Amino acid sequence: MSEKTLWYIADPMCSWCWGFMPVIEMIRHEYGGRLKVELLLGGLRPGTKDPMRSTQREEILHHWQTVRRMTGQPFRFEGAMPEGFIYDTEPASRGVVAVSIINSKVIFPFFKAVQSAFYAEGQDVTSTVVLIRLAASTGLDAQRFLEVFESSTAKTRTLEHFNKARQWGVHGFPAVVMQNAAGYSPLTTGYRSFKELRPQLDEWLETQ
Repeated sequence: MSEKTLWYIADPMCSWCWGFMPVIEMIRHEYGGRLKVELLLGGLRPGTKDPMRSTQREEILHHWQTVRRMTGQPFRFEGAMPEGFIYDTEPASRGVVAVSIINSKVIFPFFKAVQSAFYAEGQDVTSTVVLIRLAASTGLDAQRFLEVFESSTAKTRTLEHFNKARQWGVHGFPAVVMQNAAGYSPLTTGYRSFKELRPQLDEWLETQ
């Protein structure tokens, strides 16, 4: 395989991935003509069943504050993750997979829309109704999205995403993995700025 691919491993309900969104957008803008950028859903908290405890909520909001301070990304704290909220990231991830099945060109716009809705607007992106509305906002047919979202194909592919990330040994997000003819190598695990990543990307692209 001569083509170079950058795998972005993330979860739409991962706060550091929201912080990393401007970085991956810059990478896609600056390097899109020289490599493929693919999104792999890592699975932050898939299948969570129990409502969030107040102590857990406070801990997560503390992380959000750190992400906002370090990245400048907007967050809405008031009313975020209200009492009874179940932090299951499978539906939002499956929404991204459904979009990839329908129209791969809008994967990143939809992924960003879900992130923005959750972090900046306080919407419940575990809700099918919310995901349908976000899909429509990116130009997709709402009924078509619902059909694919609820299909066994989307559910199976979502699990395949999660499993692939774990097979690669990725358990923290965001992560970026570089792939070329020689194999796979990590670019970053965790948040790093575009300025930090650029020299490493340039060096990798100049080899082979």
